[in-house]
Parts: sequence; structure tokens; C-alpha cells
Amino acid sequence: CGMAGGCCLLFSLLAVGRAAAPPGGMLYPRETPSRERKELGGLWSFRADFSPGRDAGFVQRWYRQPLRQTGPVIDMPVPASFNDITQDPSLENYIGWVWYEKEVLLPLRWLQDDLNTRVVLRFGSAHYYSIVWVNGVQVMEHEGGHLPFEADISSIVQGSPGIPCRITVALNNTLTPHTLPPGSIQYMNDKTRYPKNYFVQNIRFDFFNYAGIHRPVVLYTTPSVYIDDITVTTTSSESVAMVQYQVSVVGSTLYSLSLSLRDQEGKVVATGDGPAGELKVLNPNLWWPYLMHKNPGYRYCLEVKMQVQVNGALLEDVYTLPVGIRTIHVTSTQFLINGRPFYFHGVNKHEDADIRGKGLDWPLVVKDFNLLRWLGANSFRTSHYPYAEEIMDLCDAYGIVVIDECPGVGIKMLESFGNKSLQHHLVVMEELIRRDKNRPSVVMWSVANEPASELPPAAYYFKTVIAHTKALDPSRPVTFVTDANYALDRGAPYVDVICVNSYFSWYHDPGHLEVIPLQLTTQFENWYKTYQKPIIQSEYGADSVPGLHSDPPLMFSEEYQKAMLREYHSVFDKKRKEYVIGELIWNFADFMTNQGTTRVLGNKKGIFTRQRQPKSAAFVLRERYWKIANESSCLPPIIKSHTLFL
Repeated sequence: CGMAGGCCLLFSLLAVGRAAAPPGGMLYPRETPSRERKELGGLWSFRADFSPGRDAGFVQRWYRQPLRQTGPVIDMPVPASFNDITQDPSLENYIGWVWYEKEVLLPLRWLQDDLNTRVVLRFGSAHYYSIVWVNGVQVMEHEGGHLPFEADISSIVQGSPGIPCRITVALNNTLTPHTLPPGSIQYMNDKTRYPKNYFVQNIRFDFFNYAGIHRPVVLYTTPSVYIDDITVTTTSSESVAMVQYQVSVVGSTLYSLSLSLRDQEGKVVATGDGPAGELKVLNPNLWWPYLMHKNPGYRYCLEVKMQVQVNGALLEDVYTLPVGIRTIHVTSTQFLINGRPFYFHGVNKHEDADIRGKGLDWPLVVKDFNLLRWLGANSFRTSHYPYAEEIMDLCDAYGIVVIDECPGVGIKMLESFGNKSLQHHLVVMEELIRRDKNRPSVVMWSVANEPASELPPAAYYFKTVIAHTKALDPSRPVTFVTDANYALDRGAPYVDVICVNSYFSWYHDPGHLEVIPLQLTTQFENWYKTYQKPIIQSEYGADSVPGLHSDPPLMFSEEYQKAMLREYHSVFDKKRKEYVIGELIWNFADFMTNQGTTRVLGNKKGIFTRQRQPKSAAFVLRERYWKIANESSCLPPIIKSHTLFL
């Protein structure tokens, strides 16, 4: 909430919009023989703009001088959400522009023009609309959270050795009907009830709208002629695999490229040259999901080396890309990975934790993966936005299968289906696929969660978004997650897999567990009869307050959560013999939401608490998932050995 004339500057910026994602690649910044990186995490200077119009920072040009000279600043950790860091309630629910600043000294070797070095500033993500200056010069704007953006700042920082590089970020978390996720600003004009210019940010999704610089900020270098992007796809049979590649180079057309693919022992198994081609791998180690193979998550290392003559000197750029060899195929009743049926037994998650909000936190990330493997979960959906690249790296490495979802959650208003929203949605899918296209763990794209897909414009909207997604990446199926009636859903005809959310005996017929078998069975049969496509139960669950017990089970008790799960599971066990290919519990852990009369310090549907302690339902799910894994695995000794140390 706030008291302001209303974030008008943001609206004018968003009105301009972008018709396409910025050109070029978005390779993760890795250190190689030709590339260095400098982490900019830690404490940044921070100031929220509480002026009536939220525009003082622009009117007074705060970016032209050190932020501390513009007024009071506080320390703010990066990466982190700013909302829960202080004791200031006005910052907890702040809407508008906030300002971040960091001064950093760059290595001398980065700043000498004659070395043909390129310096790039990269943000893993910032929520929601970002404008970035370096030494008072604007270098980039980016609309949207959850995805990376970067700019070449060489011309600004080079030639000034010994002078601190001052990075200033203006960040606005306002959501409009045309952002992803959408939202709206509502002004409270009743002067007998609200102060002058009082407004609130309305959202149509059930998680807290955390804001800030949520993921790592880095400076990295490349040569002036550099490898800009790599695209890899794979095919395989029992004895041979083919790795198709495309490499783009920026800065020259007179370069040479050589590629080598190494296995995990460092042995070169295939070589190639040129910007496009195919590598042949004999007797390949395939990338398998967790619990489907004794060695899940196997990845090769693709080393790409570029050489070019620049001003009489040999310039070289090297980039290494992990590559998993695997195939995906969808039939009317099955989801096949490497030709074998795969059943999703996993979770939905959130990037959410105490204090840090949505900020990337390594101890939390590693704890979550340990819990996933303890649980016997083989998959999760990135509900309801793309997760950090560091999390995705571990999915690749551990064999955790991912349904990669864009921030298309809360698309409920009619105006959110117009051309302006559609164009932004297409850009977001371009940015997401550009980032995650090479990940073996990503087996399906999700373009939305619970949109108002029964509305007439939804047909053209989702037909367009899904067609665009498939054009960008023909190698993966595409879905969106629906809670609409099967007979009214106008987007479902265009998906490859039906993902349906339902909360029988919770939001519908609350307290009546006995209705679940009939209602869930009817749901599955109606969807399959209509579309003849495999179905994932993409959400189901119940809130439980840890330590609250009731027998017979009553809502919000741990017993009720367990009982609901068992009712759902009995139906899953019948239908997974036919066309149900997965079940994803809502949710992995409790998470924060907006305040409301149905939310007591957030959503309590986690099988773990927000502090990652198990509720009773976690043990029910663990027993089930390991049982499914043992039934479906052709390697029972391997599964048994996992249970010993888990």
C-alpha cells in the first residue's frame, strides 16, 4: 500500500514496451581461460522513494551522484528481497521505486583498451522493472522479474583506472494489467476512510509480491570478439547419440571454431568445428532422472573454442557448457524420457524463506535438494516463475526433472488478454527459452498458471503463446496449468499435456473428504475423454498448521492433510495405469502470502514448514514416492541403497 500520486513514471515506461527480447545470447557467466567474473553480492546502499509521486529520484537525478548524497540510505543485502530486512512496516508493503547502489574497483587488466577486453554487467534477476546506470550513464532497462539481463559497460569503465565503478539501480515493483504477473493499482478515494492519495496494489495470485535484487549481480569479461550463444539438442539410440550444436560469435566474421565433448572423466568423446554441426557419441551415458538410473544427471562438458586475428594478435575465447543427452516423447497416455515411461512424483515449490524473501540463498537451496531426494521426489514445477539459474544447475546435476514455468500467474482480467499483454508474454517466453534451452532437466515449458482460460480471448492468446514457444523450441512439449472447467477451457486444445489443479474437500466441499474419489475420478475422465492427452495433477493439497491435531480429521490439522493426500492417492493409483502421468503436491513448504482472513502468516499447504521441518504429510508422501520409484525402476538394488542413507 502507499500514499502517492501513483507511480506514473512506471506506467509511462511500460506503455512503451518492447516488441522483442534483446538480441543475442544469455550464456551463464562462467570463468574460463578467457573469461573472468567478479561477484557483487553483499551490502548495497538502498533508498526507497517515499515522495508523493514516487518520482523524486528521477526529478532530482539520484543516479548522477553517490546515493548517500541524495539523502538517507541504509544497508541492503544483495541478493535478497528488501521487504523483510528492516523493522519498517512501510517498507514491508512498499510499492514504487527503490534505489540500489554499489561502488566497486575493477582489476586494472580489465580497463586497458588495447587488451581487447569486454566488461559486462549482469543481473540474475530483479523484481520487477529495472533501470541501471554506471557512473551516471544509463546502460539498460529491463521489464520483468525472474530472468537475467546484462549490458556491455566497457566504453564507460575503460580508460578510467583507479576510479570506482558506481552501479545504480532504480527498481519498481508495481504490477499492472499488462505485466507478468499482472496486477492493478486501486486508489481509495473515500476521504472518510483513507488518507489522501492512498492506494493499494491488487494481485490475483497467492504468494507475497517480494521485490528487490533477488539473484547474483556479477561483472564478467570476454574478449572483444566472443562466443555469444550456444544451442544444443540431442538424439540417441542404444549405442549412439547425436549432439546437434549451433554457435554464434559476435565481433567478427573471420573466426574459427573448434568443439570438444568430454565425459566426466575428462576423456574427449567427440570433436567438431564450425558454427553448426553434429557430434557423434558412441555408447553414450544418457541423462536420466533421479531414481531411474544408478547414475542420474550424467552430463558431458562441451568446450567451445573461438580464435580470431585482431590487429595482428591472436584472440581466443573459450566457453564450457554442460550437456545432458536425453530424449523426450509424449504419447496420448505416456511421457517418455529416453524411451522409457516417466511418472512425475514431485512437488510444486516457491523461492521463499524467512527474512531473505525470494533472494538466492545457498544453504537453503542445498537443504531443499536434500529434502527433495529424502522425499523421493523426481520432479518439480517452477511455480509460478522461472527459478534461479543456480537452482536449475543442481536440477541438471541431480537428475531432478523440471516443468519450467514463466511468470504467467494471475492472468484473470479481460484486459490482460489484449495485444499489449500478449506481446510482453511472447518476450518473456523468448527470454526464458534463451536462458534454459540447453538444460536436460527441463522437459516441458509451462506458459501460465490458472489463467481465466474460459474467457473468449484466451483461445487466440494461448494459441499464439504456445505456437511461439514451440517455434522457439520444437524439442519440448508445452503446457499451461488450468483450474478451468474441462468443457469451457479455451486454451487446452493447444497444449501437449493437460496439467490440472483441483482442491476437492478444501476450496470445494470443504471438510468433506468423502467426495474426493468421485470428483477426482470424474475430473480425470472428463479431461481425457475430451482431449485424449496425458494428464498431470499439477496441484492438490490442504493447509495444515504444524502441531495442530484432530481425530477424526478436521481442516487445518495435520491429520486432515494426511487424509486428503491418501484419498487423492487412491485415485492416482488407478488412473496412472491409464493416462495420468504425474502428481505434484501443493506445496513443498509453507510460504508467505498477502495478509488476509484465510491466511495466518502465509499459505500452510506445505508438507514442510517454512523453516523446512517435516509435517506428518511429508512422511506419507515419502513412503508413497519411494514405493512408486521401486515399482517403476528396473534397478531395485540401487533404489534400496538410496534408502539406506536417506
